[in-house]
Amino acid sequence: MAESISPEELNLLIEQTYKVEKEFTELKQSYTHLQDTVEKVVEFLPNAIWILDSENNVFLQNSKAKDLKDLFELLEFENDNYEINFNASSYLIKSSLYQDKKMLSCTDITEQKRKENLATMGQMAAHLSHEIRNPIGSISLLSSTLKKRVKPENIAIVEEIQKSVYRIDRIIKATLMFSKGIKASKSNIKWSKIRESLSMVTGYYGYSKDITFTFPENDFIINGDKDLLEMLFSNFVINAIDAIELDDEDDGDIEIIYEDDGEFHIFKVYDSGIAIENKDALFQAFKSTKVKGNGLGLVLSQQIAQAHGGSVCLLDEDKKGFMIKLLKQ
Repeated sequence: MAESISPEELNLLIEQTYKVEKEFTELKQSYTHLQDTVEKVVEFLPNAIWILDSENNVFLQNSKAKDLKDLFELLEFENDNYEINFNASSYLIKSSLYQDKKMLSCTDITEQKRKENLATMGQMAAHLSHEIRNPIGSISLLSSTLKKRVKPENIAIVEEIQKSVYRIDRIIKATLMFSKGIKASKSNIKWSKIRESLSMVTGYYGYSKDITFTFPENDFIINGDKDLLEMLFSNFVINAIDAIELDDEDDGDIEIIYEDDGEFHIFKVYDSGIAIENKDALFQAFKSTKVKGNGLGLVLSQQIAQAHGGSVCLLDEDKKGFMIKLLKQ
């Protein structure tokens, strides 16, 4: 016959059962809270995170990892630290083990790689520019001497040499300026001085079509670096000339309109040339939107404007053009 349980023992057993159930509920809540915290921490991390089980199945991942599900298929689970290229981007993959779980982190290093490549390209370009500068100076000097001695019918040939030298010299100056960085030495400059410089540029640069240039006739004072501002405006004029040269028309127009809003000098540069195809590459170094370009003109123009407290942007208007803003004081 089974031994009977007293009421006191039954009550004690019930109390212990409730106590165990309460402890289990608290433990479950604590585990749920811990799991929720881990998920939030993983989600908060700036890179894509996958946590895998022993079979390399995804145990936990954040939203950034979900966005890269196609990249996950290319990962090498046996490697600990490597780079991978995917959809025109570069990623750094790192992994770590804890018990039977493996964590993979994926960091987008595209911008870092781009800056490293730009730095390397800038150093190489600066070195080449220094090497080219001396022979270009000699060619320029000799062509000026030659122009005075050749027969009149050959002067046009010498002038073409001078225009070609001028183009190369501009590329050298732009490359050295990009490698050293923009530093503005400001003083009060009359717009008429910059306008005179632009007139010289249109004469030296050379073009085959009948182009009408319209520059602001009124004179005003700009507080800025004369050499840098001449480079800024000549970049846009030369870009406009190149765009017109590629157009099907036999002539073209380049116009600079000036406005003063009290705080900024505002210039709008328009041309009738071909439209810009790749707008995303406009302000990226060494990425040119034209055949002749080296990809530095607009980048330097933007940096020069910023050094003068301003900016450069593409105009969203019916006419194709850019807006240049320069701080007045």
